[in-house]
Amino acid sequence: MPAVQTHFQDLPIILDPAQRLEIAHQHFDVCVLPIQQQLLAWCDRMIGVVNLLTRRDERGQPFRGWIDRYAVGEFLFADCHTDRITQDRTIARISQDNARSIVFHVFFDTAPGNELIYPGKRTGTALEGGIFAVDLNQPVQFKRAPCRHVTIFLPGALLGKVFPDPSVLHGRTLSPHLPAVRYLTDRVLSFAARVRYMAPWDAHRILREIVLLIADAFGEQAGLRGGKPALARAMAFDQARRYVHRNLHNGDLSPDGVVESLGLSRRAAYRLFEHEGGLGAYIRRVRLRAAADELVAWPGVPVQDIAYAHGFRSASDFTRAFRRAYGLAPQDIRQYHDDGRASPKRS
Repeated sequence: MPAVQTHFQDLPIILDPAQRLEIAHQHFDVCVLPIQQQLLAWCDRMIGVVNLLTRRDERGQPFRGWIDRYAVGEFLFADCHTDRITQDRTIARISQDNARSIVFHVFFDTAPGNELIYPGKRTGTALEGGIFAVDLNQPVQFKRAPCRHVTIFLPGALLGKVFPDPSVLHGRTLSPHLPAVRYLTDRVLSFAARVRYMAPWDAHRILREIVLLIADAFGEQAGLRGGKPALARAMAFDQARRYVHRNLHNGDLSPDGVVESLGLSRRAAYRLFEHEGGLGAYIRRVRLRAAADELVAWPGVPVQDIAYAHGFRSASDFTRAFRRAYGLAPQDIRQYHDDGRASPKRS
């Protein structure tokens, strides 16, 4: 059988920090190949840091597998779906390569049938989903059920504040039923959907934040100090942010309402949104941004109607706030859009 040409080169796991920051994206999908070649092509593609263990009777069967890989600074972010597969990171392979990253695996749904197997142990650790960590400097075998998941490669030194010895993360798991894990999974899923459209510095900042929050969750689970505050703060911010967006068109939406509904103190609410200038400033910014979108999307709707729909008491209040935020009047944004000279960018 002729060799399968995938035309898909491996991305580096660690990029030179002196290089110009950019997002390097590569996509691979075996569905475009003949059925007899699909599993073999996937195995050939994934030979980088693990061996894929297959049975002879599986090799001629259909195999679904696709992956989007993004190199972002020192991180490698891989969004992947495969049918059932077994990955084996052996000590022999470890001795032959220089892959020493810490790896976080994040599952988007509960995935019964996954199992981690360690050398020297008769039984493995069953995984139902959630998040688990692997140190590529230690051997492990991973039996993965059909599922979609994300794999994040990162330098262990980044986790030093929580785990001075990051190798202790190897094999640790976080249950998918934990509120923190559901929150983190949502963050990862959102990032996976947007990363290819993001500016490199924004992608790097958000991915680094996600990685550190996952480390904090593992730190809290391990009873280490310093893990809980950052994660609790992020979750509280997310709750407040979601509340604001759900009630954006409510004219009574206010910082006091958010504080009362979520059981926060005024001081805590301000600290959560301090970088925005406070919760009130955040609400106004989000309202203005949503209004700007609707001004363009609905050119026939009067400006005052859009103002009232987004909680502004009058068209004049809305216009003044809009000018301060964007440097032009609400009606001008429609003219800019129609002329093709500018259009509002989604944040």
